[in-house]
Amino acid sequence: MSDQPPAPDRRTPAPGGHLFRWAMGAVVLGLLVIHQSVDTSPAPLPGPPPAAAATPAGAQSPAPRAGAPAGNPGLVLPHSRPVRIRIPQLFVEAPFTTLDLDASGTLQAPPPDDRNLVGWYEHGPSPGERGAAVVAGHVDTRTGPAVFLMLHLLTPGSTVDITREDRTTATFTVDSVQNYSKSTFPDQQVYAATPDAELRLITCAGTYNQKTHDYTDNLVVFAHLTSQHPA
Repeated sequence: MSDQPPAPDRRTPAPGGHLFRWAMGAVVLGLLVIHQSVDTSPAPLPGPPPAAAATPAGAQSPAPRAGAPAGNPGLVLPHSRPVRIRIPQLFVEAPFTTLDLDASGTLQAPPPDDRNLVGWYEHGPSPGERGAAVVAGHVDTRTGPAVFLMLHLLTPGSTVDITREDRTTATFTVDSVQNYSKSTFPDQQVYAATPDAELRLITCAGTYNQKTHDYTDNLVVFAHLTSQHPA
């Protein structure tokens, strides 16, 4: 992350995340990734500043992100904690934990000892609420592939379902999948408040540097809320 406050550190996480089902080809690819990149050193995920929360009632909403579809601005859900994520295209289904910022303003990573877990930044919007909800996960761990290993395979039109504590399921449609170098990570584009309900899925990407125990890039999936139904 940028070292200018309040933007958090952009360092990517040590491998860790969720195990999920896939075709044999994906398993082979995952094992190759693990062999090349796995390390036991903990490192934080990129994270939003504390101010990255839902737009307060009555405040002026920012302009939509350039190139993003208009979505359905009228579809906004009340605040409710996420409890489970499902990405049909990737055969991903995993529970949530909450994430916070540490003393340096960096988002803490999900626990590395659970390969089937994603983290939600609890001081920002909840998935389905107005604003950009931030969900982070690992790509691999020293014991195997993780939940967001295949996140790069999502394409515009892919869907992400998030079941919430209020027993509603919010369905998000992917707008784009972007790869950013850590050194030029666009904090404002990723974490800025939005006029409608959006989602950011974030993981590590690029080449793993054995000397620095860090990945070179971050992968960010941009998505917007398109429907909701009872869980």
